Amino acid sequence: MKREFAVIGLGRFGGSICKELSAEGMDVLAIDSDEDRVNEFKDIAAHAVIADTTDEKVLKELGMRNIDHVIVAIGEDIQASILTTLMLKELGVKKITVKAQNDYHEKVLIKIGADHVVHPERDMGKRIAHSIISTNILDYLELSDAHSIVEVKAGKKMHGKTLIDLDIRAKYGCNVVAIKNAYNKGINVSPEPNLKIDKGDILIVIGADKDISKFERILVAED
Repeated sequence: MKREFAVIGLGRFGGSICKELSAEGMDVLAIDSDEDRVNEFKDIAAHAVIADTTDEKVLKELGMRNIDHVIVAIGEDIQASILTTLMLKELGVKKITVKAQNDYHEKVLIKIGADHVVHPERDMGKRIAHSIISTNILDYLELSDAHSIVEVKAGKKMHGKTLIDLDIRAKYGCNVVAIKNAYNKGINVSPEPNLKIDKGDILIVIGADKDISKFERILVAED
């Protein structure tokens, strides 16, 4: 059964989500208070409407309580973001994801019942910072305030060594949860300790941020 989504706020972040969901064949209701932005999406989303989502009557008329997942991607207007989220929650929307402008905004959103809060600018900044540390850092994903998962490409410091040799868990406090082979692209989940790592293999590593930083600095970064 096809899921129904609504994206409120069609700026760069909301617009990107709307395009991707639509490209995946999802039914998307695109909403913004700006007519020009809505017109941009009338041929992309299943429905595109001009609306003020801080008006509870408008949300009811749009049938928001029947939407599976609403993404609130309102830009700079924090008050509108909070009011919209609060009313969506009161209407009984099943899942609400909201873009936060700052940590204070996030705290308020969580208190009023947002299911998932994202910081696209902050998260992208973290990813770029980690990629700057080493060209071998392929991706970085925050799991919580203190833990993350990182995707790294094995370099010369790891080449020809096993997980036992590297002793990553004991030395760095991190866990290698999977390894993708550089040659046949096969993925080894929960790899054996005696598995030999080749240069170019991709390691998926999970751990506390402070431990991952040490791991990146000592074992991943190339001289």
